[in-house]
Amino acid sequence: MKDTRDSLVNGFVKADGQRLVNGEGQEILLQGVGLGSWLLPEGYMWKMPEQGDRPRRIEGMVRELIGEEKAAAFWETYYERYITEADIRQMASEGFNSIRVPINARFIMEEGQHPPFVYHEGHLRLIDQVIDWCRTYSLYVILDLHGAPGGQTGANIDDSERDLPELFTDRWNAERTVALWRLLAERYKDEWIVAGYDLLNEPLPDWFSEYNDRVMPLYKEITAAIREVDKRHMIILEGVHWSTDWSIFDDKFDDNLMLQFHKYWNNPDTESI
Repeated sequence: MKDTRDSLVNGFVKADGQRLVNGEGQEILLQGVGLGSWLLPEGYMWKMPEQGDRPRRIEGMVRELIGEEKAAAFWETYYERYITEADIRQMASEGFNSIRVPINARFIMEEGQHPPFVYHEGHLRLIDQVIDWCRTYSLYVILDLHGAPGGQTGANIDDSERDLPELFTDRWNAERTVALWRLLAERYKDEWIVAGYDLLNEPLPDWFSEYNDRVMPLYKEITAAIREVDKRHMIILEGVHWSTDWSIFDDKFDDNLMLQFHKYWNNPDTESI
């Protein structure tokens, strides 16, 4: 007999007023684990110095240490082994019902491309694999673009090259982001175990607030591209300044939207939240 968690992980998740419901219309509270540092290694999680505070700098340190060829082999091994089926099974056994997969755009597409864009099929298959495991163990999957082309925060967490939010200052980066989300939506449009698409992680800290008015137009553009190929998946939008400022939200432009906030520096319990 399936437990309550299993029975609620069933069918496409959608927004219903202030609730999330599963494919049977039952309310579900997503309680999950973020797969941090897998597809976008974050230096602060490893307690690295500033010269290793983001993927591109960590990669530079590894290349300097062991050379280009061995470094390439190292990263492929890292991606394959950092998250395994045993990890997903353990998360399910602990009572969680979802995971969030933070993705670096560079993991899927090389920087600086112009159409037609080329994507890394082998890396996409690693995402396919974790989705398959989650279907087996009844965990919804949230796909999170943690490091958009050019960087949406201009900080270490998005792997930005020059500490600038160049997603919002270079039109080509916006087009690359739209194309990437359209690819993911086309690939996963029939995967009900994917709960939703988290379009941008924590865009624009307040010291880049001059670009805040560019976030919603980009959200709408990405969503329009997704809806060309995928009508069913939930779209997840985050506020600015580490996903704490919702003042940018002025238009419910889709029938299946969820707003996400992040809360730091507190105990992970109901009273603190």
